[in-house]
Amino acid sequence: MKKLVKNNVYWIGKVDWDLKKFHGDEYSTHKGSTYNSYLIQEEKNVIIDTVWQPFAKEYVENLKKEIDLQKIDYIIANHAEIDHSGALPELMKEIPDKPIYCTKNALDSIKGHYHQDWNFKVVKTGDTLDIGNGKKLIFVEAPMLHWPDSMFEYLTEDNILFSNDAFGQHYANEFLFNDLVDQNELMVECLKYYANILTPFSKLVIQKIQQFLDLNLPLDMICTSHGVIWRDNPGQIVEKYLLWADGYQEDQVTIVYDTMWNGTRIMAENIARGITETAPKLNVKLFNAAHSDKNDIITEIFKSKLILVGSPTVNKGILTGLAGLMEEIKGLRFQNKQAAAFGTYGWSGESPVVIQKMLKEAGFEIVSEPAKAKWNPDEEAKLKCYKFGESLAKTISN
Repeated sequence: MKKLVKNNVYWIGKVDWDLKKFHGDEYSTHKGSTYNSYLIQEEKNVIIDTVWQPFAKEYVENLKKEIDLQKIDYIIANHAEIDHSGALPELMKEIPDKPIYCTKNALDSIKGHYHQDWNFKVVKTGDTLDIGNGKKLIFVEAPMLHWPDSMFEYLTEDNILFSNDAFGQHYANEFLFNDLVDQNELMVECLKYYANILTPFSKLVIQKIQQFLDLNLPLDMICTSHGVIWRDNPGQIVEKYLLWADGYQEDQVTIVYDTMWNGTRIMAENIARGITETAPKLNVKLFNAAHSDKNDIITEIFKSKLILVGSPTVNKGILTGLAGLMEEIKGLRFQNKQAAAFGTYGWSGESPVVIQKMLKEAGFEIVSEPAKAKWNPDEEAKLKCYKFGESLAKTISN
């Protein structure tokens, strides 16, 4: 059932309360998600994006109840990823000759997904589409936010930005608008979304936002492709993105470790005690990488000034629960963050050096040589860990 967004703009998407993993198993969606598709009914009828492939038949059948599909004039594909374009094949069975507006890169990726030669119309930044009643859609390419094919549209007169993945969040809700949902939940999911998906593209985020601001267009709403529509002070999420994209950090230290027989956990807890007792205003959080949700860990790393990473030595390397997380951290390319390594060992003791190398390759500033403890830390080793944390706390405070 369609829901009114503003004037002749309607939401025609799908709320997915059951979704717990996204991007395969790469992203945890504790709060579910929505797949936001929009219908504009002016002199011309326009579909903006569709829904995820498993809901394609349901989407088209529901759409038929709202509009004669033959009366759809234009389809806009902002991004080819399956959660947005997944219902295109089902829709195009019904209206195979209708034009699909997309970027040049999206033409390649949509064909790559569906192997269909539909009636594509390639657009670029500044191109417009007249939809009647004095209104136009202005196209804005948004490469790497978060795919090379991504695109926005701005609807004149109604002052709506259709932003696809930018400014969204995986947050299932039936309220539709940002002012009607729990604000704490909303911002937690917004930050998690940025930290895990958009962090590598932060420089481009700033450039694209500035490019849009330079157009000096009024902004009444931001219609995202996941989560809420921003109608109450939509500029607030733009301001958050500018903040998050600029080497963001809070007064926080995050300690991430994996452990075999609890020795590395004991190290982590004593390092944490040294930090908190030296700098009590610092928010210190500990995570066992093997037991904790990796996307929640990444969100906390994004918020941190300093991270500490620890593992016992196993086969001259580190435990796999931590190794996978470190590979993901490397790809996210965090900025403006310090780091140090630690770990236990019994024989050769390579793990802290391996971790330190990983941290360097991921772009962290290494602020201390690694801390090591042989076998299960005794009282002397615990004190050394405490002093290690104390020294790091002083470094941050300075």
